[in-house]
This record gives sequence, C-alpha cells and structure tokens, in this order.
Amino acid sequence: MYNYYSSPIGEIEIAATSEALLWIKFLETEKAIKPKQQITDTLLFNKTKNQLDAYFNCTLEAFDLPLEIQGTVFQKTVWQKLLLIPFGKTISYLTLSKQIGDVKAIRAVASSNGKNRFCIIIPCHRVISSNGSLTGYAGDLWRKKWLLDHESKNSNWQLDLFSM
Repeated sequence: MYNYYSSPIGEIEIAATSEALLWIKFLETEKAIKPKQQITDTLLFNKTKNQLDAYFNCTLEAFDLPLEIQGTVFQKTVWQKLLLIPFGKTISYLTLSKQIGDVKAIRAVASSNGKNRFCIIIPCHRVISSNGSLTGYAGDLWRKKWLLDHESKNSNWQLDLFSM
C-alpha cells in the first residue's frame, strides 16, 4: 500500500503493510523520479503524516511509528545507532563506526547509512563527515542541509559533532 506526503522539501512516498511502514523516501531526487502508485488510506498512513507534520512544525523530535526494518545485522546495528542521535545534533561517520566497535568499518557504515529506507524517521541526515562537511544523502544534499538547519534552529542543541 502507498500514500504520499507533501513536505516543505518535496513529496515523500510512504509504503506500508497493514501493520508497519516499509519505507519513507523522497519521490524525486537528482538520481531518479519514481512514478506514483495507487493511494490507499489507512490509520497508519494518517499517523505517519501527522507525525511528519509535527516534525516539520517543530513539535516532534522523535517518531513513534512501527517500522518493518529489512537489512543485514550490520545495517540494522547502524540504523539503531542513528536513532540515538538527538534532534539538532550531528555525528561523523567515523564516530558512528567507533560506536559500533570497528573504526575501520567507516565505509560500511556510510553504505548502510545510504541504504536507510526511512528518511527523516531514522535520521541518517544527521551523519556528516569528520571535518563537518555534508556528504552523502540519498534524498540529495540540499535536503540534508535543509533538515539539519531546520533541526538546529528548532532545538536547544547546537549543531556540532555529537559523541556518546
């Protein structure tokens, strides 16, 4: 089942089963434009849209939605760590690889970050390079910058490297 959400930074496709979200992705990126699917309305889609509204209106910092997360054990470990990055904070790929226990896994961490199927919900946009520059984002770098600016302006945190 599919539904769509018009965000301030572009239309988002939401896919779900009757019980959990399968993905939340931008419909159009520099790499591809996905065709729209037939729309279905469910309580889960409504809950998702309400939480996205709250996020973009600065009244929600963490999502509470059922996700059907598919990936390797390593990818799931990376994505779980992403959920721990506070709203308005960033972390480097290097710090993230250290947190999962393997400083040499930085490329695997970056690859896993790029395969995250839940943009905004699992906040892969909060991962930046060690020098503070923005690198890699499946939804395009301009959106990553917008999301980070949105969060830094609307949180009590300063936008800097977060370390746990």
